[in-house]
Amino acid sequence: MPGTGSTAARVTSFSPADAMTLLRIPLAIAFPMFPDPTIRLVVLLLAGVSDLGDGWLARRFGSSRIGAVLDPIADKLFVAVAFAVVWGVGALTWYEVVAVLARDIVATIAFVSTVATGRATAIPARVGGKVVTVLQMLTLIVFVLNWPHLQSLAWMTGGIALYAIYDYNQPFFRKLRTR
Repeated sequence: MPGTGSTAARVTSFSPADAMTLLRIPLAIAFPMFPDPTIRLVVLLLAGVSDLGDGWLARRFGSSRIGAVLDPIADKLFVAVAFAVVWGVGALTWYEVVAVLARDIVATIAFVSTVATGRATAIPARVGGKVVTVLQMLTLIVFVLNWPHLQSLAWMTGGIALYAIYDYNQPFFRKLRTR
C-alpha cells in the first residue's frame, strides 16, 4: 500500500515481475520449435524459473494490475503449447492431455465467464493448484527425457487437477450454502 513503506504492496503500471512473466511467451514458442531434448529441458527450466521468479519479484518489488492478468495467461499458454506437442507426437492421447490440463481449462472458462459478466475477481493460489503446476512440469520433463510411466504421471496429474478444481470452488459452494 502506498505510504506504508512496503515495496511488496506497491502497485505499478509495469513491474519487473511482468517482464519475467512475459519471458514465458517466447519460451512457449521455442518449445515446439526445438525438438532437441537438451534444448527443451532448458526451456522447461527457464519457464519454471520465470514462474517462480515473477512471484518473488512481485512480492519484493511490487506488482501491477496487468501482471495479475498476464501471469495466468502466460502459464496457461506455455502448458497448452507444451502439451499440444506431447499430444502431437502421440506420447499422450487427447483425453490424457485434457486430464492434465483440466484445472487450466476450468480456470480459463471461469475467468472468461467472470470477465464477460463483469464480475472478474482474483482467486488466490491454493496448494492443490500449485501441486498440479509442479506435476505438469514433471510430466513434461518425463516426456522430454522419454522416461517410462508418462501415462501414469499424466493420470495422477489429472486426478490432482480434479481435486484442485474442487478446492478452488469451495468458496463458491460455501457462498451458495449461506444463501
